[in-house]
Amino acid sequence: MQGFRITMSLDDMDLGVIYQFISNSYWGKGIPRKRFEKSLRHSFCFAVLDDENQLVAFARLITDRTTFAYLADVFVVEVHRGKGISKWLISEIIAHPELQGLRRMMLATRDAHGLYEQFGFTPIAPVENFMQIWKPNVYQS
Repeated sequence: MQGFRITMSLDDMDLGVIYQFISNSYWGKGIPRKRFEKSLRHSFCFAVLDDENQLVAFARLITDRTTFAYLADVFVVEVHRGKGISKWLISEIIAHPELQGLRRMMLATRDAHGLYEQFGFTPIAPVENFMQIWKPNVYQS
């Protein structure tokens, strides 16, 4: 996309902006900064930057890069929404050479089903095959 670039280098990303967004999101509310930074170091991270190297969008993939990936923490900074940036970012992630041949890529979303359906994501079926350990208050002391 003209005027934007994707980086996978944490050194290029404004971790403060990313942390601010995620720690206030419905899925990451209250995550401690150290835990947040550790999650980035152990993930495959993608950020969209503008011509001035300002953070525009972010996504993180938890993956073995061979069989499975979980897409998480996807967001576009509010002033850049509606420009197709999320579609571009997701398409670039899915097309990444190290992610070809995955058997399964998953995500959880409360409000962006239409976006992900465009890339082939479907509801989990049969849902009864999947289980989780859920600790919704893990970030609260």
